[in-house]
Order: sequence, then C-alpha cells, then structure tokens
Amino acid sequence: MQAGRDWPLFGAAAQPCSCAGAATGLAGWDLGTSTVTREGTLPFCSLTRHGTLPVCSPAWHGTLPVCSLTRHGTLPVCSLARHGTLPFCSLTREGAFLLPLCEVINTDPYYRFNDVAYRWISLDNWTYSRTFKTPFDIKKWQKVNLVFEGVDTVAQILLNNVTLGRTDNMFNRYSFDITSVIQEVNFVEVRFLSAISYAAEQSRCHKGHSIPPVCPPPVQKGECHVNFIRKEQCSFSWDWGPSFPTQGIWKDVRIEAYNHYHLIYFSTTPLFGNTQQWCLEVESIFDVVSSKPIAGLVTVNIPKLQTQQTFSVKLQPGEGSIVQLVNINKSATVEPWWPNGHGKQTGYNMTTTFTMEAGCQIEKFSKVYFRTVELVQEPIPGSPGLSFYFKINGRPIFIKGSNWIPADSFQDRVTYDTLRLLLKSAADANMNALRVWGGGVYEQDEFYDICDEIGIMIWQDFMFACALYPTDQNYLESVRAEVSHQVRRLKSHPSIILWSGNNENEAAIASNWFSIPYPDIGVYIEDYVTLYVKNIREIVLCEDKSRPFVVSSPTNGLESVKEGWLSRDPYDTHYGDTHFYDYSNDCWNWTMYPKTRFASEYGFQSWPSFSTIEKVSSPEDWSCTSNFSLHRQHHEGGNIQMLQEIGRHFKLPQCPDPVKQFKDMIYLTQVMQAQCIKTETEFYRFSQSEIINGEGHTMGALYWQLNDIWQAPSWASLEYGGKWKLLHYFAQNFFAPLLPVAYEDKGVLHIYGVSDLHEDHKVTLRVSVHAWSSLEPVCTLAKEGVTVKAQSAVPIYKESICDLLERCRNCTRTSCVITFCLVGEDGLQSPRNHYFLSSLKDAVGLEKTQLSASVSQQDDIYIFALQTTAIAPFVTLDVGSIKGRFSDNGFLMTEKKKMVAFYPWEPTSVEELESSLILTSLLDVV
Repeated sequence: MQAGRDWPLFGAAAQPCSCAGAATGLAGWDLGTSTVTREGTLPFCSLTRHGTLPVCSPAWHGTLPVCSLTRHGTLPVCSLARHGTLPFCSLTREGAFLLPLCEVINTDPYYRFNDVAYRWISLDNWTYSRTFKTPFDIKKWQKVNLVFEGVDTVAQILLNNVTLGRTDNMFNRYSFDITSVIQEVNFVEVRFLSAISYAAEQSRCHKGHSIPPVCPPPVQKGECHVNFIRKEQCSFSWDWGPSFPTQGIWKDVRIEAYNHYHLIYFSTTPLFGNTQQWCLEVESIFDVVSSKPIAGLVTVNIPKLQTQQTFSVKLQPGEGSIVQLVNINKSATVEPWWPNGHGKQTGYNMTTTFTMEAGCQIEKFSKVYFRTVELVQEPIPGSPGLSFYFKINGRPIFIKGSNWIPADSFQDRVTYDTLRLLLKSAADANMNALRVWGGGVYEQDEFYDICDEIGIMIWQDFMFACALYPTDQNYLESVRAEVSHQVRRLKSHPSIILWSGNNENEAAIASNWFSIPYPDIGVYIEDYVTLYVKNIREIVLCEDKSRPFVVSSPTNGLESVKEGWLSRDPYDTHYGDTHFYDYSNDCWNWTMYPKTRFASEYGFQSWPSFSTIEKVSSPEDWSCTSNFSLHRQHHEGGNIQMLQEIGRHFKLPQCPDPVKQFKDMIYLTQVMQAQCIKTETEFYRFSQSEIINGEGHTMGALYWQLNDIWQAPSWASLEYGGKWKLLHYFAQNFFAPLLPVAYEDKGVLHIYGVSDLHEDHKVTLRVSVHAWSSLEPVCTLAKEGVTVKAQSAVPIYKESICDLLERCRNCTRTSCVITFCLVGEDGLQSPRNHYFLSSLKDAVGLEKTQLSASVSQQDDIYIFALQTTAIAPFVTLDVGSIKGRFSDNGFLMTEKKKMVAFYPWEPTSVEELESSLILTSLLDVV
C-alpha cells in the first residue's frame, strides 16, 4: 500500500521519507506567475536551497542575471532554470510595475565596494509568491504538510491567504499542516521581514538588562543587534567578512502527503560495549496520523557484516521515536572509521525496512560507520590541572587542522564541488580535523558526508559567537528546537567528534569584554548557564550520548564545570583549550606562545593572491594605500600589523611602481603568515610529550582559519575560490606525519622528532648547513639509529649554535642557514625543514638568483623543472587563475634543480601554464 509521498517545491524529485512512495517533482506543473513584491527601499530575491543571493544577482561564471538558482531542485520564485531561459521576474509596489532588479544589480556583490553599495537590499521587506497546481488527489491523503528545511530568517508563511505560521530561526526546520488549506490550485506567499529591522526591534523591546555587544566595530562596516536574531552571525559582518544580511529560502521546500505514518528523522549511533562487541543504536522518529497505535516490524540488514535483525514495534499516535539496538555479528570483522592519516574510513551499507499494518512499508538506505570517541580530561603527573585530548577507537590522536567559516556569504553558491575542493585541500595538507566555528552555519549534509569519506574530524560549535544572548522564553524555545533538529540531523556522522556550546562567550564574560559593571555580572552568568547548560547541553545529552560536549571554546573543561560552568580564566594553559593571538611581538620567537593542552585558535593575517584580488577590483585599487585596500581590511589595524611583522625579518617593498609594490606586499604577507604559523604549530607539536614547568602535553593545533568567505585580507590559508596560499603549502609540511622540528633555547639548537605514526621507527637525521652564498653545503651531519617513537615528540639532537657554526668553517648566524630531514627504511622520509639563524633582512651573501622553469606533462599532472643560480628563499610558483595546486611551494631552494608537480582542478595545457607562470623568490622584492 502506498502510504506517503514527497513533492519538492519546486523542481527535481527528492527521496521519499514516507511509506514506499516515489516522489514526483513539480517540473511539469503549471506554476503560474512568480512575483517578488517589495516594501520600502530594499530586497533580496532568494528562494534558494543553500544561502541567499541578492535579487537577480549575476551568475557566478556568466553575465545573465540569475534570481537565486538552486542546487537540488528547490526552484525559487524569480528563478532561472539551470539550462533554461530567463524567467519572468517582476517587482511590484502598490500596484505599480517596476523594473526588474535583474536590470539594476548586474555586478558581483563582492566587486569593489558593493558590500556597502547593496546595503539597501537588506533594509527592506520582501514577499515571494507563486501560484501552483496540486499534483495529487488531495482526498487520498490523511495528512499534507508544507515543509521548509531552512528559512532565512523572519517570515510569515501563507497558503491561499491563510497564515500557516511564522519563522524566526534560520537553523530550524519548519513543517506546516496544510491538510485543510490545500486546494487544486494554490497561492503561496512567504512574507519576509528585514533581518536588520527585526533584530533592532527585538533589541528595543527586550526588557531588563542590556545584551551586548550592540554593534560591530566600525571597521567591519556591519549591522547591529545580530545577537537578537537566530541567523548566521557573520552575515551582519565580521573581522574577515562583509555584511550581507540575506533574506530567502535557503534550503529545500517540499510538500509531504501521507497516510498512517511518516518518518521524520532517522539516525544511527555505534556503540562498543564492555563485551568488546559492536552494536548499533538505530533511532527513528515518526509522525503517526492514526488515532490508534500502529504495530509492525523493523528489519535492519548490514550484508557485509552478516548482520540482520528484526524487531516488533508499536508506533504511538502523534510524534514519537522508537529505538532498536542491533548487535553486530560476532563472527564479522568490523573495520572502524579512522581519521585521515590513521587508517581507513570504512562505511557499511545498511537497509532498514519498516513493515507496518495494512501492508505499509518504508525502506530506508543509509551508510553506517563504527568509531568511538572520548575526550580525556584527567590528572597529568608533574603538572597541575587536567589533560585535554581525544581518543578515537581507544587511540590518542593529535588533532591537526584549522577552523572552518562559511565558504560564501550566499550559501546557494556553495556547491558540492566547492565543499569537496576545500575539504580535500585540508586532507591533502595532512589535516585530520576542522572546527566548524560558531558564528556561521551548521553546514549542509554534503559537508559532513565528505568529511566522513575523507577522514576529517569535526569539532562542531553551536551557532553562538563573541556575544551575549537573550534568554527570554520565546528565544529559548526557538533555540531548543534548533538544537534538537541539528543534533538529530547530524549525529549519525562519525566525523563529528565534539559538540561545543559557543565560541568565546565564556571568555567574553570572564574577561569582561563588554565592560559590564561588576555588581551586574551575576545576571549575565545566570543567562549564560540558562542558555548553554540548562537548555543546549540538556538537549544534546538527551539526543546524543555518543560524543562529548563542552560548553564553550576556549574553556577549562571540567574545571569550568567545577567553577560553576564559567571559569575565572578560560585561557589557563593547564586545562581545556585556548585561543591565542599576538600581533605585537616577534612571531618567530617560540617563547611567546602558550604551552597549552590544546590550541583551538591561533593565527596571523595575509592578503590573498593578486589573481584573486584582481577579479573584484579595478587598477586604481592596486596599491597598499588605496581606498579598496583599506575598505577590504575589516580587522582594526590589520594592514599595519602585517607590515610590522614583515619588517621584523624582511625588507619592506620600496618599488616606486604602486602595482609592483602591491604585489610584493601580497607576497611578503603570505611568506610572513606562513613562517609565523609554522613556528607556532611546530611549537605545539613538539610540546605533546613533555611537561615543562607544569605546562605541556599539547594534543591539538587548529589554526585560524582554513577558508575565506570573500576576497580580502584574512587569516585563511585557502583563498576564496580554493587557491592555496603559501600557508597551506607550509601546513602540508608542518602537519606531516613524520617531521623534525628545531628551536633554539639559550644558544642551544634542539631538534625533536615528531611522529603521528603508529609504530616506532629507526631513522637517520640529516642536517646540512649552507652559506647563503653557495648552493654547496659547508657541512653536513648524518646521525643514524635515531628512534622516533610512535605518536610522540622526542628530542633527537642538541648542540650549541656556536659549536655548530665553528665546525662549519666559521659560519656566522647571518651568513648561514640550517636544513634537516629524517630518512627511514622503505621510503619513509619527512619533509625537509629549515631553521633561520637570523632575520633574512640581515642575511649576508644572499644574492638575487636567476630562476627558470620548464613545464612538461605526465598523464594528468604537470611537472615544473626548476633551476636556480643561487640559494633562493621562499620560491613561489604562481599560475594566476589556473585552478590547481602544486606539490610544494614557498620553499627554500638550496639545490640547483628541483621538480615540482602541478595538480590541475580543471583542464589546462603546458602552453597555458608556461605563459601564466610567475616565479618569485625573496630577493625579487624591491
């Protein structure tokens, strides 16, 4: 018996979640006329699945305007079919016909100053409406729902002039019963209220104490009161991103029609018990239409694990859940899911069949993974405080990675290919984890699917960041629904290893960021505990007992709990995780960094490549002091800070040509950022196995930040569009599974062997000392039989710098540089690392080199054969806008020849690469 069907609004079919019905799209319907109406002076025309574009904004790679083209068939009002023609797109106001916004907004919203020029759009209210015919016989179905997977953000939903309900949370799923409202021909409206206006009104009406901050810093050019709306917090601006407070339908919209019962959520949770046997908790949440319980059978089948079990169940009327515990066949060998670099990401196909009364049947296909996760917080011998590290499948794992922000201000431009490119780049740089930061969005399903597939662990923040928040009843109810929905949606993903309540809000109160008078601080602490502990934490622990929860980041973990959920010093290096930023001291000096248990945020800024900036600027913008360069920098003093860091170790560009000076500045900011974060990350990695003065056992390094939301100076290692900065190439090395790390302390050079490998290895340490003036090393050392311990950092070499230099034909600190690597058996080898004995602006004997390259093709890869006439620091290959990445970049070239591979992301040729190639080294900066 056919019991349920889903009809997506609007477009291609989606998989049914009700009894056995095959979904039908609306592509063949008479959809009628779609309109967008406007109140006042501004709009966004976006009924989109992922994010919201400005009304009729331009296609990403074309010139025809597009009104919010969607990814998965959720055809928006005023939409352009992917392979179709320009649709009817009109705007009406008080009966008057206006020009389509398609003719007004005809440039990339990221172009030059458009983030300010298009501000008027987000200040107005907009209504989306259309007429459609119902594609099924209404009388055959007991219940019909209109379901919005995501509405951004504040809207009134009407069908046939009947108000179905209102939305006020971008992160919630909304389902409206339209059984008594739907007709053969229908008129649907989504009346949006400006997010800016709504947030301001909510703030004005808030009773009692103030809820800071009111507005972002002026340098961010953003909007106020973002903490009063459950919306992507950075959409009102951030210190790395623009203000585009979008309006629209950003996820799927569909009609569900069903009889008897309907499956709403389905999740699986692996468990590994004391019996050393895997089992699987299968939870299904239903809406039961019947007034009486419905009995039936649930069969779970995992063929590759020779596991099949059948359960008798009874579904109660209304919404409720059933849970089955499936014991995996003891004779089957379960391959667990491992993070990148530690093993395979094995998943198993599972079929769950619900066979209920009257022959109604649902068949659910899913992929299940088996892994355990623990957050270990326990005493450490010789140190006050507690540890803070993760065990995956019982094995301690050093967390290596970065922080993820939204990949675009307009989520519908974030395609599967966009996500895969960025996430694969993280894995290719030897990362095993990302933190999904709490000021963005809970990412789309494909994001987590890819992380599952390639072994990227996710530290998942809830979407609260750098602010205090209201705790009135309506707000809390909305948050509770949000948290429940998101945990149910995401908890089956093995990649997610931690839930975290917020970003930096414990620190905001503890450090009194908002200058709250001391007598009033208790009220804000009470609000904090109410929101994150009594509501968010309570729901998470109820919905998902399989992974840990921390209330904030940074936090002191269990110590914060002990102190009433809010510690006196969330940055205490003896507990939990820390965030650390310092732009006033020398970033090459490792002693400035905290010897923390876990570094979950740290970083330095740089500019993106000229080819990336060029796309959204004009020639008049290409200087360090242009209005564009100042406008694009949203971090107060950021451009000056970068130049100050550069000036400590390099000569600042002095070229009289402003464009050449601008390009040199871009290059140096990337060199500086890469070298700074290399120094800091290597410090965290070699601190993992030691306690010094009570500090150490560092077990995580997540730098800020992985990706960019637009083309601007930021902390990212991947530019908008995915191009690798020099930092990302450095990350590939400083996150390598086997790495020698050097640092200097009181005139002594120390080299540690750092390993993520699961076994001890005997290796040879090879050290070379080069004079800057010669490609031939002045001396070399080979220390054989060095033991690098599994998943540890151990000292393997120590010598006075003075003694080393004397042995090397009287090298001096300014005339020589040290390189070193580890070589083992069966091809085991670390990247070659370097240690500078002085600032490079003081280097003696460093000469301008003649760099050259020839390009050849080998299958799908291109080989660049480089030659140099002298030692060349920070050799950089750039092929402009040709999409792809090199095998190495920004390196110290100490040999006459070097081969570098280029992996294209789109078709190219030898000729195109040769004509686009720009080779740069440090002495090319003038």
